[in-house]
Amino acid sequence: GCGTGGHALALARLGLSMHGVDLSPEMVARAQSRRAGLTPELQAQLSFSQGDLRTHRVGHEFDAVLSLFHVMSYQTGNEDLRAAYATAAAHLAPGGVFAHDHWHGPAVLAEQPAVRVKRLEDAHVRVLRIAEPEMHARRSVCDVRYTLIVDDIASGTTHRYEELHPMRYLFEPELALIEGADWRDAQSLAWMTRREPTTSDWAAVRVLTRV
Repeated sequence: GCGTGGHALALARLGLSMHGVDLSPEMVARAQSRRAGLTPELQAQLSFSQGDLRTHRVGHEFDAVLSLFHVMSYQTGNEDLRAAYATAAAHLAPGGVFAHDHWHGPAVLAEQPAVRVKRLEDAHVRVLRIAEPEMHARRSVCDVRYTLIVDDIASGTTHRYEELHPMRYLFEPELALIEGADWRDAQSLAWMTRREPTTSDWAAVRVLTRV
């Protein structure tokens, strides 16, 4: 889920060679456009391709695979998750690291998703975003319906967009079963910390080492 390549560029500036993959052709096109405006040295450290996390193969092994922005929570079925882990394993040499964030099940159940409203504004545009959740506890999935109302300040026009995002919240015991035998030294950490996640930590990070 590399999106427009912003995080890949930040890591490239630290000296790493990065290959970004995204399901959206539009996102990959924007990442390629970002790359085209960089120095030749940075361009050489960055590449991008469009693909599905469950099936994509780059044909190269890496030291690490990163999956951010809860991409793994978009894999709502067990087979989707297994395929995503297989993709990560296929791109890692032994000892390579796979790290992904996800919705942390105990916190989701403890806090319960609620309607959230966010407003953003600058000199050109005014945005109202409403997120309305619907829980499906038997499947460990929360459907989040986003409504965005966008006002173009200069023209006075208003646009409305709606999106539905099914998100799976995950638990450590089920992750251990789904991950299979390709991994060792599994850790679960609260987002941006080195401690175990609690029922207050909605975002968790899973870190695995390739066997």
